Amino acid sequence: LRLGQGGTPPFLDEPTGGPIVAKESHFYMVDGEITVAMSKMRKGETWGTALGGRGQVDPFTRQEIQRELMIERFQEEHPGFDFRSAEFNGQVPDPRAFMGGVKYT
Repeated sequence: LRLGQGGTPPFLDEPTGGPIVAKESHFYMVDGEITVAMSKMRKGETWGTALGGRGQVDPFTRQEIQRELMIERFQEEHPGFDFRSAEFNGQVPDPRAFMGGVKYT
C-alpha cells in the first residue's frame, strides 16, 4: 500500500497483511483524515495485521474478527436467518476452512 501526494515521497509505503483486490479497494480524505478500505482477495481470511510493517492483532481481537467473519459467512449462506446474537463455545473456527470452506459466488 503506497499513499502520498504527487511529487513527494509517499508517507505510507508498506505491504498489506495479505493479497487485496485493488479495483475494489479505495481511500478518501475528510477533514485531513485519510480512510483506507481494502478488499481482501481471499474471502473470510483473518489477517494478523492490516499492514506488514505494523504490530500484530492480539489473540482476543483476532477471535472477535473471526467471529464476525463466521457470522457474515453464515448470514450469506442462510439469508433467511439472523446470526447476529450467535455465540461460539471455545475457540472460533477459521471461517475459510470451517465445514468445507468459503463458497465464492
